[in-house]
Amino acid sequence: MLRGFPPVVAAGTHTLILGSFPGEASLAATQYYAHPRNQFWKLLGAVLDERQLHDLDYDVRLERVLKYGIGLWDVLAACHREGSLDSAIRNARPNDFHSLREHAPQLKRVCFNGKTAGRFADVIGAAGYETLVLPSSSPANATLSFDQKLSLWREILS
Repeated sequence: MLRGFPPVVAAGTHTLILGSFPGEASLAATQYYAHPRNQFWKLLGAVLDERQLHDLDYDVRLERVLKYGIGLWDVLAACHREGSLDSAIRNARPNDFHSLREHAPQLKRVCFNGKTAGRFADVIGAAGYETLVLPSSSPANATLSFDQKLSLWREILS
């Protein structure tokens, strides 16, 4: 059974970006979105007008993101999976979203990084949060160009 990471949130977090579950590179590095071809940090840096976000040390990236009121987590706490593809996830256990209000009392919006994570949008929406499903930043999602993804990711701040 693979285990994910704790949430990256603060008292001032108003927007949370949820992925499905960390890929192999992320699990090995114990960092969200560690695969070098994953566009997450470049997309978020462009949205926040922090163009060099992806070049910063991981801890500094997290501090910057939290400064903007944005947190990170995954919909799944644990699962079985061979490789990094969401389609290979088995025996999934969701994270405890009820605890979010304790850690991030100002949380209003939850964005989902990709369709797999987005399957939880109705559940999260029913809990009173505004939801937004974004195109996946994964290198496996090659249907949209970076600029096409970015135009949709800009909605994070709307």
